[in-house]
Amino acid sequence: MKNLPRKRSSSSGPQHRRPPRFSRELAILYEDDAVVAVNKPAGLLAVPALGSDAPSALSLLSQDLKAQRQQALVVHRIDRFASGVLLFAKTQADRDALVRQFLAHTPVREYLAVVRGHVAAKEGKLVHYFRREGMYQILSKERDSKAARAELKYSVERSLRAASLLRVTLLTGLQNQIRVQLAALGHPVFGDRKYSHGEASERRIARVALHAASLQFVHPRSGEPVSVECDLPPDFRSLLQALSSPAHGKR
Repeated sequence: MKNLPRKRSSSSGPQHRRPPRFSRELAILYEDDAVVAVNKPAGLLAVPALGSDAPSALSLLSQDLKAQRQQALVVHRIDRFASGVLLFAKTQADRDALVRQFLAHTPVREYLAVVRGHVAAKEGKLVHYFRREGMYQILSKERDSKAARAELKYSVERSLRAASLLRVTLLTGLQNQIRVQLAALGHPVFGDRKYSHGEASERRIARVALHAASLQFVHPRSGEPVSVECDLPPDFRSLLQALSSPAHGKR
């Protein structure tokens, strides 16, 4: 990634901010002695895949921090084909404190998603139950002892041509959750070939149109709130432009 500007981040606490630095593919959105948040590009794994030497956000960031005698520790993950804010800790104590927050679902995780069709309700809450089978999340029932509860809130940011831009807030954090729940609603995410076979013919974006736009959490040392935001990448903006144009209303 070329010399990208530092994205917006804010904290109500007096956190030290270093000048912007960039790994080979990762723009640093926020960094201090305890945590570092990066802009993960679509297609890059969050963490290494078992048995693969493909690069990941973790491996790239770890290599970058090693020169400073620091480490990167996984706090949470986002889908490989999604882009946006991804948070790491630098010490085990900081990681433990942050993981407790994510397990309690207290961080505010907001995504932007482009979905098929016009969503009837301008805002709402979705609750489903998933059972994981291999690489897929399968819709199940509450009484299924192997199923986990998936919950999110959404609001329609913009109506597009045969599509909608949604702002989604995760209330739980299951793998592929947003993609599965929106597909179950009848509005699959553009480019999501995994949960909607019809997306295989989509040519205006080469990945899932899902972007982790912002993350708010409590700093593990100061106890102050930290908010990190991440601008839309060019391919996502290009899709929105195409769907806003009368000449591009069809696949």
